Parts: sequence; structure tokens; C-alpha cells
Amino acid sequence: MSGSTTQRTATPGQPQAVPTRNMGQKIAYAFGNLGQAAFYNTMSTFFITFVTTALFIDVDKTLAARLIAVITGLVVVIRIAEIFLDPLLGNLVDNTNTRWGRFRPWQFIGGLVPGILLIMVFTGLFGLVDVNTGVFMVLFVTVFILLDVIYSLRDISYWGMIPAISSDSHERSTYTALGAFTGSIGYNGVTVIVVPVVSWFTWKFTGQWEQGRTGWAAFAIIIAVLGLLTAWSVAFGTRENQGELRAKAEANGNPIEAFKAIAQNDQLLWVALSYLLYSVANVATTGVLFYQFKYVLGAPDSFSIAGVIPVITGLVTTPLYPVLNRRIPRRWLYTAGMAFMIAGYTLFIIAPMNLPVVIVALVLFYLPAQTIQMTAILSMTDSIEYGQLKTGKRNEAVTLSVRPMLDKIAGALSNGIVGFVAVAAGMVGNTTAADMTAANIRTFKTCAYYLPLAGIVASLVVFLLTVKIDENMHDHIVEQLEERLASENTDEQ
Repeated sequence: MSGSTTQRTATPGQPQAVPTRNMGQKIAYAFGNLGQAAFYNTMSTFFITFVTTALFIDVDKTLAARLIAVITGLVVVIRIAEIFLDPLLGNLVDNTNTRWGRFRPWQFIGGLVPGILLIMVFTGLFGLVDVNTGVFMVLFVTVFILLDVIYSLRDISYWGMIPAISSDSHERSTYTALGAFTGSIGYNGVTVIVVPVVSWFTWKFTGQWEQGRTGWAAFAIIIAVLGLLTAWSVAFGTRENQGELRAKAEANGNPIEAFKAIAQNDQLLWVALSYLLYSVANVATTGVLFYQFKYVLGAPDSFSIAGVIPVITGLVTTPLYPVLNRRIPRRWLYTAGMAFMIAGYTLFIIAPMNLPVVIVALVLFYLPAQTIQMTAILSMTDSIEYGQLKTGKRNEAVTLSVRPMLDKIAGALSNGIVGFVAVAAGMVGNTTAADMTAANIRTFKTCAYYLPLAGIVASLVVFLLTVKIDENMHDHIVEQLEERLASENTDEQ
């Protein structure tokens, strides 16, 4: 194994003297989330766009409308089912034992199989949609479920690998920041290239400059290849550290044990609650920002600003996180991030019809996003050793399956929130900004800003009052585990 066991200093709470890791491993790991995030954005955002605009273009409109309703309903059902499925997938990963480790095999499989299935989805199962819609729908549902499940295994194994690479909290922050940095590029990069790529390939094959099915198929192939290369970068470019903390842990048990492991880890649950409050508040606001620009500001053409700002802020703040975290405890980084968001919400509430003020509010809103998310991920990661100290079991993938599960809950709620806000505030149909009444604006502000602001404040309160797992506590936990293992080894001799 190329990853050496982390050496710790004698003083808890101080930055650890960690040997320099192979830079190639860090690059390989970071590269993995570039394609993974691009793949996720393709499935979570542009899949529905493809279904509604291109998949059933040659099908009777009435039938097409019914098929679209079935597929969109399927997506919602699967997202809800994944709330219960992800911990089971995490348990499957945790119980994987191969000569290549626990996580890398799933990166290999997760790069190859979802790519093939993505191409099948974006080609209408290679044209079957035009031949027999009944057979197509049956096979399509099967393919989509397989695609979603195997991609989830890739996602869970990717983030679950961090504690397998290092047991040092500060080094974990480096890997988390690297993954978040490339993930931001991959996720937002897809938004930038999707229309030009789809339009160009449609023109190349049909002579029409539009977003046609051939263009979407070419786009899917590009994303599939990127997903394959980046997943295999992790599979072949990283090594799991088989230290004693992992080797001496008890077996993880059956799927029921996965839920039991989560329930017994109080620090994981408190972090999860804080993150869920943040995540729901976040999607409640980001989901209706288009309505802010179209119906409140009366400037829908300026909405691209809301896409450019998170790209820039993410690229600036993500690489700084591990540097800041070596000097500033995560607890205060999280608090500072929440303070920025509260300031942004305050500006949204004070001057929602002033574009320059809204832009400043967006900067304050998006600036701490990566910091908050990475702090939550690292706190959950460090709770792995906390759970191991309590129960003797080391549930790596199960523990880190909680974060994507929470994101999916928030994402499912987002669709309902957006629809409710649109109807309640009268922002539907041919309505324009000129039609908005003071009551409409108040309703919008309540749903888009006041209630999410309350969620942000609640998230911060939960974190400060209940989350005890920090760098110092994690150091002590690791030391206790090492002492326990040393004592057990002595008894065995």
C-alpha cells in the first residue's frame, strides 16, 4: 500500500506532523469528483430537460405527455426511496472485502456501468422509444433504476474513501477540499457547456441548430467517457490505508446494522440535523431565484448572474479551506459561513427590488456554501471513529451515506417548495413583474427568505449546542482507539 500510517504528535489539538502523501494520489482522488459531479448534474438537472424536449419528439403529443408524467413521477419516487436505500448501499460497500480494498472496486464498476446506462437513457434505449413505447417504458424504468443505484454506489464509495486514506482530521480536510473543488468545476461546467455541445452536435448530424436527440446522445457520450476516466482515476490511482484502526474493527454486520449504526452515533445525527436544516433552507432559496429575477426584479435576462457567482466563489473559497482549517477550527469556519448567509438573507429581505443589492446578497449567500458543506462532511467523517469507539464497529460508507441522503431529501423538497411558492405568490402563466402586488412580494419574501433564514439560524444553533466532534475531540478519540488496540495486542501476546 502506498499510503503510510499517519503519525501523530503528542499534543492533542495541534496540527499533526503528517508525512507528505503521494501527490499523484491526491490528484487522482480530486480528478474523480470532476466527472462524478458532472454526471450528477446531468442526471439531476438535464435528464428532465432531455425527456421533456427531445425524448418523445416523434411520439403523439397526448401519449408523450402521459409518458413524461410517468417518468417525472418515477424520478420523485426513486429519490424518496433512496432515503432508505443509501444506508443499505453504504452497508454493502462497508462489507466489501477484496484485494483492492473496500472502495476502489465500486469506483471501477461505478465508472463503467453508469456510463453505458446513461448513453442508453439519452438515446431512448438506442431508438426503441420510436419502435414500441410500451416495451420502452418497461425497460427504461429498469435501466434508470440500475443507473441511479450504481451511481449512488460510486458516490458513497468516493466520499467514504476519505477515512480509509487517512485518519488525520486535517489531511482529511485536504482530500475533502480537493474533491469539492473539482466537483464545483464539474457540476457548474456542465451548465456552461450543455447547450453549445448539444446544439453543435445536433447541427452536425441534422443541419438544425437546436437541442435535438442526436445532440443529447453525443452529450451523454461525452459525460459517460468523462465519468469513466475520472472514476478509474480513483480506482487505479489511490490506495486505502490498512491501519490498525480499520483492520481491528469489528465486522459491520447485516443491513439492519447499518441503520443501527446511524442511530447509535449521536454526533453523526446532530451534524445531520444541522446540515439538513441548512440544506433545506438553501434549496428553498436557490430553487426560486429565477422567480426573484423574473417577477420581483423584472430582469430575467440577468439571471445568469446567479449562475456565475457560485462558480467564482466556489473556485476561490474551496482551495482555501484546508489552509484556513489549519489555523481556524471548523466550528468557527461553520459559524462564520452561517453569519455570511444571514447577512445575505438580510439584504434579500431589505431590498429585493434593487439589482446591485441582490447581487451583493448573492455573493454573501454563495460565498460560504462550500465551507459549510465541507465542514459538515468532515464532521461526519470524524464521527466514524467516534462511532467505532462507542460500538467497536467502523461504519465508513454507511456513515458517509448520510450526507447524500440528506441532499436527496432536500432536493425532493425543493420541487414542492418551488411549486408552492410560484402558486402562492401568483408567479405563474403569463404573469409579469408589473402584475406583482405588494401582497405577492410579501408572500414570496416569506417563503424564499424569511422561512429559510429561520432554518439557517436553527442550523447554526443546533451545530453550536450539540455538535461536539471537532479536531481536538477527534484527536483524543483516535488516541483512545490506538491505546485500546495496543492494550488488546498486549493481552493477545
